[in-house]
Amino acid sequence: MKRASPPGQVIATFGMFVVGVYFLLPVWWLAVSSTKSSSALFDSNAFWFSDQFALPENIRQVFTWQDGVFGRWLLNSLLYAGGGALAGTLLAAAAGFALAKLPFRGSSGLFTVIIAALLIPAPLLALPQYLLASSVSLDNTFWAVFIPSVVSPFGVYLAKVYAADSVPDELLDATRVDGSGEIRAFWTVGLRLMSPALVTIFLFQFVAIWNNFFLPLVMLADNSLWPATLGLFFWNSAQNQTFYHLTITGSLISVLPLIVAFLGLNRYWRSGLADGAVKA
Repeated sequence: MKRASPPGQVIATFGMFVVGVYFLLPVWWLAVSSTKSSSALFDSNAFWFSDQFALPENIRQVFTWQDGVFGRWLLNSLLYAGGGALAGTLLAAAAGFALAKLPFRGSSGLFTVIIAALLIPAPLLALPQYLLASSVSLDNTFWAVFIPSVVSPFGVYLAKVYAADSVPDELLDATRVDGSGEIRAFWTVGLRLMSPALVTIFLFQFVAIWNNFFLPLVMLADNSLWPATLGLFFWNSAQNQTFYHLTITGSLISVLPLIVAFLGLNRYWRSGLADGAVKA
């Protein structure tokens, strides 16, 4: 392959630098602003630290404000995102494995419907989901947010594509000869070989549920059930409020679990994408 010319490399590097600054600048602003008091937010440089480092006090106030409701919101987010991502990953793995390795009449049409579901914006389904939850008295409950979060068309698509390429039919035939049923073959063979892709599905699902705002807004009236995203929104939109520093610090705290999840699963996520691109 012909190497890029030095001017081309400079332009490409500069372009990546600009894009990196564009995405990291809001994060930098959030981190810097979290160290300031409410008054210093408006009296100091927006992108640099003030004379007084108020981060410890801001964190203390965030977790004690309104009887410590933010801690409850953070726990709710962990339950929604962690539990929903885990259940959604297992469901997507089972569905993808069945579509790839257990063909049945109508499987191609079903997979087409799943692909089409990827094109439907999630907020468009919030109202029908609310009506369904209300009809079975699940509205304003934990399950009203948790159950819809388990379904992931993208996860099913990725699991199906990965299982088709990485799970050998010969290995499944060998397990059947040894007397294993389809469920046991999935648990003992399919899940192990699909694990890199499942980590990718889990990470995408975790981030999507954690950042989900509209569904909890529609489903939940009890603020003790709110996730952190919804709670911070109401803190920020309160009339005559003077605690901007708490909203900003709470936003920084709510971002940390996503950073930890990404860094912890990053190497598995990259291997999953790379392995899925190579046919076994």
